[in-house]
Amino acid sequence: MWAISSRAPDLAVPRAVRRPSRRISLLIDIAVAVVVVGMLGLMIIEPSLEAGPFHIMFLAVAIAYGYRIWPPLPTVAATTAFTLLAGWLMVRQAAEGHLPKAELAEIPLMPMVLLVMIWHVRRRVAAIEEMQLMAGRQLEAAQREREFVRDTSHAIRTPVTIARGHLELVAAQDLDVEVRSDLSVAMLQLERMTALSNRLLAVARLDSGGALSEQPTNLSSLVRELASNWSAQEDRDWQVDCEPTGWIPADPEWIELALDALIENALNFTPVGGEISLGCRRSADRCVVEVADSGPGIEPEDLPHVFERFWHRPPPNGRTGTGLGLAMARSAAVAHGGRLSARNGPNGGALFELELPAN
Repeated sequence: MWAISSRAPDLAVPRAVRRPSRRISLLIDIAVAVVVVGMLGLMIIEPSLEAGPFHIMFLAVAIAYGYRIWPPLPTVAATTAFTLLAGWLMVRQAAEGHLPKAELAEIPLMPMVLLVMIWHVRRRVAAIEEMQLMAGRQLEAAQREREFVRDTSHAIRTPVTIARGHLELVAAQDLDVEVRSDLSVAMLQLERMTALSNRLLAVARLDSGGALSEQPTNLSSLVRELASNWSAQEDRDWQVDCEPTGWIPADPEWIELALDALIENALNFTPVGGEISLGCRRSADRCVVEVADSGPGIEPEDLPHVFERFWHRPPPNGRTGTGLGLAMARSAAVAHGGRLSARNGPNGGALFELELPAN
């Protein structure tokens, strides 16, 4: 079964549009008002300063607008009011010869530039708020999905356990060959449902981000131990090549579950007499565990889907799985800050690489 899922790709969630507190907002309003009134007074007292105070007024409003986004109507009204007053002063100063008449072009130009800037700021804020709303909905949907998966997993267990108990009682009786064959099929399907329930719960726990209990783990020893356990399947040729990896921070239980899923997948796709290889190595900042098989490999059109939940291709050997084993393995890798990848090996067959941070 080629199956697994990855966690949904991370969405770029914008930072919240931070609104200043009432006190800060009041201080900004007072500061802008003081600057505007001060510059108007300076234009009256010192006509020789030309248009400098006029520019400073608009600069102060533009800077303040980056922290304090006023409602549109009061903003336009206030801008119009001090523009008219300052413009009247500039016209009077130009008439008296204190100001070059060319500077009068600034009277309509500065408020137009300010209002265009305000328009762009408001558009950006509206876009960010819309993105936040969409991101919030997606996060809520993801949370509901995790809760559904967790609740479904728990709900499956009870009826499966009851049904299994009754079937085991029936299996203890003297049955003819056909009935016992049907009973075996039913028990097999219940085993699949149990595995599905367990892996659904595991994926939900990993996606919630609170399942790991990291501790110093000797990865090479863990891989050798798993290889020893699985090599009891003597109808396959098992090869183990593990370099010493030392100790890394990891949750050994989840790493073991992830590797079990990879080995089980290799076993299902490797014909009797075929080869399954396990290897591990360490570089400066990461450890890599490889699980390879001599099966048919992964079809090119299947590669993009290998890690999708509940997607699987029926294996030529072994029984069809739950479609969640590889999903759980990748979720465990991502939860550790690593990754799980799949490709075809150089000699045919599938090759899965589990990478984990070494520090």
